[in-house]
Amino acid sequence: MEFSHTSHSSKGLSSAFKIGIAINVVFISVESAFGFLSNSSALIADAGHNLSDTLALAFSWIAVVISHRKPTKRFTYGFRRSTILVAMLNTILLLAVVVFITIEAIDRLRNPSEINTRSVIVIAAVGILVNGLTAWLFIKDKKKDLNIRSTFVHFVADALLSLGVVAAGVMITFTGFVWIDPLVSLVIVAIILLSAIRLLVDSVSLALDAVPEGINIQAVSNYLKQLPEVKGIHDLHIWALSTTDVALSVHLCTSKQTDLNFISTIQQQLQKQFNIEHSTIQVEYGVTDSECTSSCHPN
Repeated sequence: MEFSHTSHSSKGLSSAFKIGIAINVVFISVESAFGFLSNSSALIADAGHNLSDTLALAFSWIAVVISHRKPTKRFTYGFRRSTILVAMLNTILLLAVVVFITIEAIDRLRNPSEINTRSVIVIAAVGILVNGLTAWLFIKDKKKDLNIRSTFVHFVADALLSLGVVAAGVMITFTGFVWIDPLVSLVIVAIILLSAIRLLVDSVSLALDAVPEGINIQAVSNYLKQLPEVKGIHDLHIWALSTTDVALSVHLCTSKQTDLNFISTIQQQLQKQFNIEHSTIQVEYGVTDSECTSSCHPN
């Protein structure tokens, strides 16, 4: 699997962003209007969640565009980390939606009112189709980029949430229990909150230069140690340059002198085996075993 910024510049992915944002903006407007007209907090809650995901989609697109910009003398890594900042921003949006929906749902539980279940069912059913289509737009690229994968998962979840709203409308139709509607809203809140917490943990981890998910640092360490020329390693660091690009730096203590081909081969294998595109390798020949092992490295 190859991770690269060039894949993001493809016309197909750009069109997916445009189409996804456009159809969701239209749907959110219609869903919000019918939510207020039909007096359904569940429908409004679903629209709020869809809005947060659409904003997240727009910000992700902007971040991908910015990440293409070339490095400058001040920003020597370029602007790749904008995708990580967007992930943190998306968390704030999700938490804001949680607060809004919770307040609205609690108010409806205290002051229940009649609901136009037919409108709720129809609009939420359309929501299943809209969110399903949006998810489908990114299915081909979801394995290449954490941002795209997050977008795909979010809209699949939205389709399931819309299904929940349909179920609430059907239950109210047959039972007359209007409290089911705000109860579904609170269930939606719980699902959004779980997503927000996971997104917060992942984005903060990347911002703190944690080893990205999907990279086994012990496996990388073992690969480097088993090289015939290598007698020890130290100062192995792996971090994210963006939500798609991974960097590595390491010191290799060798038992014999090596050439540039030695480093080039390792870099190629790091990319092939571990999807680490950017690696900086410092070779140390002639150091003692104690000097090589005195620095901290993974056990």
